[in-house]
Amino acid sequence: MSRRLNWLRAAVLGANDGIVSTAGLVVGVAGATQERAALLTAGLAGLLAGSMSMAAGEYVSVSTQRDTEKAAIAQEKRELREAPEAELEELTGLLEERGLTRDVAREAAVQLTERDALRAHARVELGIDPDELTNPWHAAWASFLAFTVGALLPLLAIVLPPSSWRLSVTVAAVLLSLAVTGTLGARLGGAPPGVAVLRNVGGGALAMAVTYGAGALLGAAGV
Repeated sequence: MSRRLNWLRAAVLGANDGIVSTAGLVVGVAGATQERAALLTAGLAGLLAGSMSMAAGEYVSVSTQRDTEKAAIAQEKRELREAPEAELEELTGLLEERGLTRDVAREAAVQLTERDALRAHARVELGIDPDELTNPWHAAWASFLAFTVGALLPLLAIVLPPSSWRLSVTVAAVLLSLAVTGTLGARLGGAPPGVAVLRNVGGGALAMAVTYGAGALLGAAGV
């Protein structure tokens, strides 16, 4: 359950990043021009660059974590092979620290060791499940898809309406979607949604205001 919640939180955050970064980009371009082709090109470029960057970053991050976990498990395997009694005593001490009495901890450590010593040490000592190491490809694809879904909203909002409605529709759609992702992120994290929504919506509004102002200045300067 906790792993699933972590994935859901990561998906919400990825979608949120896609919304904010792409909205900032297309609104900035809209400050300089209302040409649909320019807006579409900028939005698609931002979507592809952002989603690929998110996927690559997540792949590298999770691969590093996975390598660290595999190295820790390999080291634990060597220690179990070379000093089984010391490892049994270590496991007993770890179980004692969790509130078991010495005798009960010792008996539990013996039974866990007889059943699967490596799994017992990996879970109790390292906090790792050897059968559920994070897959970097899964993480990369999840980040790619989450960012893409989020980025599509401001992209479609800026290119589909008539030119006179583009900016207002985009701002409204972005702020509403940020309120939704802020609420979801807070609830998944067990936090009150009010502050999270205000922070999310405020940050998105500020990003769009800054990029629109920059685009308007550049457009007026003929850059």
